[in-house]
Amino acid sequence: MYTLYYYPACGTCKKALKWLDNQDIKVSLKHIVEETPSIDCLKEAYEKSGLTLNKFFNTSGKKYRELNMKERQKEMSEEAILALLASEGMLIKRPILIADDFALVGFKEDQWAEKVK
Repeated sequence: MYTLYYYPACGTCKKALKWLDNQDIKVSLKHIVEETPSIDCLKEAYEKSGLTLNKFFNTSGKKYRELNMKERQKEMSEEAILALLASEGMLIKRPILIADDFALVGFKEDQWAEKVK
């Protein structure tokens, strides 16, 4: 079973949901703001993703700009970044698809097709 953190008004999330539906892949849906991932969940996704932690930020979001995260994150520890992301779902890039052995951040159809079976 896959867990998908998404935001209903997000166009990229809608594309991901449509793709999953077309592939007949079942997921457990989690609204990224109402059910913001915990620090442990984010750390697990980070470790499974193979990405740098800055790739977990929604860099085009209003909250990211308001908090001046482009500059602030350079001086923050991994623990502080994870705690901040866990406290504010709108800071997190979406969708995030979490499986037992991988995590995908954002939706790129070719990457998802390679990983999701």
